[in-house]
Amino acid sequence: MLKVAFQGESGAYSQAAAVNFFRESIETIPYPTFYDALGSTENGRSDYTILPVENSLEGSVPESYDLLLTTKLNVIGETYHRISHCLIGLQNLEKIDTVYSHPQALGQCRKFIQENHLKPIPTYDTAGSVKIILELNKDNISCIASKKAAEIYNVPIIKEGIEDNPNNYTRFLVLANEKKGKTSKDKTSIIFTIKHIPGALYNILEKFNANNINLTKIESRPTKSTPWEYNFYVDFEGHQDDNNIQDTLEKIKTNTTFLKILGSYPRAELI
Repeated sequence: MLKVAFQGESGAYSQAAAVNFFRESIETIPYPTFYDALGSTENGRSDYTILPVENSLEGSVPESYDLLLTTKLNVIGETYHRISHCLIGLQNLEKIDTVYSHPQALGQCRKFIQENHLKPIPTYDTAGSVKIILELNKDNISCIASKKAAEIYNVPIIKEGIEDNPNNYTRFLVLANEKKGKTSKDKTSIIFTIKHIPGALYNILEKFNANNINLTKIESRPTKSTPWEYNFYVDFEGHQDDNNIQDTLEKIKTNTTFLKILGSYPRAELI
């Protein structure tokens, strides 16, 4: 049976995304941090790690992007998972003044929290916040997590669908030690750092345009080694073994000080 590592507790959205991605019997293994989850796969204790990288409402998950820079693993897949949040607690809404959850979930439910005058308290995980309120056992507290988490820990759902926007999806990457072969609908992810000269970024993007390569995402993150210098994270259509992709990557090296191929993998469809 395949072993898939994820950050959080049983009932976390990452766990549900893993089950949806593999669509077969798997063993999901919870870890307290993204770093620990990735480490388990790097060291062979799990076959894959599933990592949330961006949300359609709240944007990127910074810690995940920083870890992609250092991990030895390859991205071999992606999946989009619909996020539907529930307010969970032991009392009705009128008696509650505090809500616990992961910062991303709190942000995705900001309007509901403000309208109901709840004090948000960030935690390490959505499903983990259910465990926290059980342990605290106070009438005035609640949490935001999935319906599955409420069922696992047997805590009542006060209200379902409290996210600010129903178009709430999180994109997850699946990482492994091996690489993924070519399919008919691939995507490739890379990270690079550019030379600090005029036109450096333009010259790189121009190479993709010249080879008719469609970019699907570009984002920058601080390098953390030098102030005001950035790593660029780019996704584009095609596989790293395609001739035009290999040609483009070779040409952009002259304008970069660092280039890492995270992996090529089948493009996921938003369902």
